[in-house]
Amino acid sequence: MHYRLLALDVDGTVLDPTGTLRPTVRQAVLAVQQRGIRVVLCTGRRFRTALPIAYELQLDSPLVVHNGALVKHPTSGETLLQTYMTPAVYQQALSHLRQLGAPMVYVDAFHEQIDILTEDMARAHPFQRDYLQDNLQHCRIVADIETPPTYGVVMISMMGDEVSLRTLRPQVQASLGRHARINLLINKNYQGHILEILHPTASKWQGLQHLAAQQGIPAEAIVAVGDDENDLDMLRHAGLGIAMGNAVDMVKAAADHVTGSNAEDGLVQAIECFLLRS
Repeated sequence: MHYRLLALDVDGTVLDPTGTLRPTVRQAVLAVQQRGIRVVLCTGRRFRTALPIAYELQLDSPLVVHNGALVKHPTSGETLLQTYMTPAVYQQALSHLRQLGAPMVYVDAFHEQIDILTEDMARAHPFQRDYLQDNLQHCRIVADIETPPTYGVVMISMMGDEVSLRTLRPQVQASLGRHARINLLINKNYQGHILEILHPTASKWQGLQHLAAQQGIPAEAIVAVGDDENDLDMLRHAGLGIAMGNAVDMVKAAADHVTGSNAEDGLVQAIECFLLRS
């Protein structure tokens, strides 16, 4: 098969366990681009924190961020595709997450230098407070997030210990049902896990498919690589879905191929096997 697009998750895939972009990975991604293959980052990260990785990899394609809720232009920061939460689902999600503390509301306000709205950090889980302390420059602390903000709401999330979030997840799922997409992810750069609530159609595959269609690239010509449950859709729908060796079991089960871990340059192994040797 002649593959034309490589879709890459960032944390746990492009980056090693320390959150570093290794020179070997960078060189492999550059070699793919020299073959004329488009490379697109598809990440749960915010646009602001995904952008430096895109620059290091010399990518000029739009970025699929916030697990597909946004697709943004890498130079202008323009939002090319958005899937915001509805006010009704926002209110329901907020009421559930508040059982464990103060949630974080992610908004599409890059040019206003705002990424996150939240309430008093003292009410947040210690794992979340660590994250917020490192991101205060683009976080606005408000008295109350009960009313949906005027900015487009990308998602509502909460960081905490795995047991608490895993216990809360089925309650949220039962309440919101098909009206929301819910991810429970390993927090790779901080402690614990992340529970995310997004619009039901928001997914990395949705954003990726939008970009591929604009380039006339069919699903079977796409290679997707990832490691966590937010990568499932794109691994299942891509022509070739590759799970990292450090991927969670459900991702490995859904993949067409399992490569080495991100501690073993697994992405490099996959690129060499499927994209550079052909």
